[in-house]
Amino acid sequence: MTRVVRQATTDDVWAVHETARESWHAAYDELIGAETVDDVVDDWYAIGDLESSISDATDRDDAAFFVVEPTPTEYESETDSDFERDCLGFVHAVPWPEDSSVAYLVRLYVRPERWGSGAGTRLLERLEADLESSFDRIRLAVLADNEIGVSFYESRGFERVGTRETGLAAGLEEYVYEKSL
Repeated sequence: MTRVVRQATTDDVWAVHETARESWHAAYDELIGAETVDDVVDDWYAIGDLESSISDATDRDDAAFFVVEPTPTEYESETDSDFERDCLGFVHAVPWPEDSSVAYLVRLYVRPERWGSGAGTRLLERLEADLESSFDRIRLAVLADNEIGVSFYESRGFERVGTRETGLAAGLEEYVYEKSL
């Protein structure tokens, strides 16, 4: 059974927020510390900001915010959280500020227990299909020490086009990747 990837709605805000929190802790606790992760998630994934981002993407042809739902067979038990039943992952893209031919993949996260399940690939495929008529390329940044993220993007045809410092913690770098659409 194929996972459903659909336009996010403001009803998805808490599921997106919790997916971000779980994913960030799994990917970044060892790199920047759990406290910093909580601070970043509370700042970058504030409920009001997420509502605005989802609403904005819904109203524009050059932006997207999608969630991927689990298949019915993926419900492990009656105790699965409502968040997990609504959202295994999400992706968000907007135009790159300096180049209107480039889409900026702002965020793509999947619940850690579903990493490797194909949910991230489905999100990325839907995003690329949705954006290909509006953009030539898609660009993103991922922490250089995030081996899972780096491997994911490279395995999906993204090429590293740069390295830059990140403001998350001293000494951390992020890779910039691009892919033609």
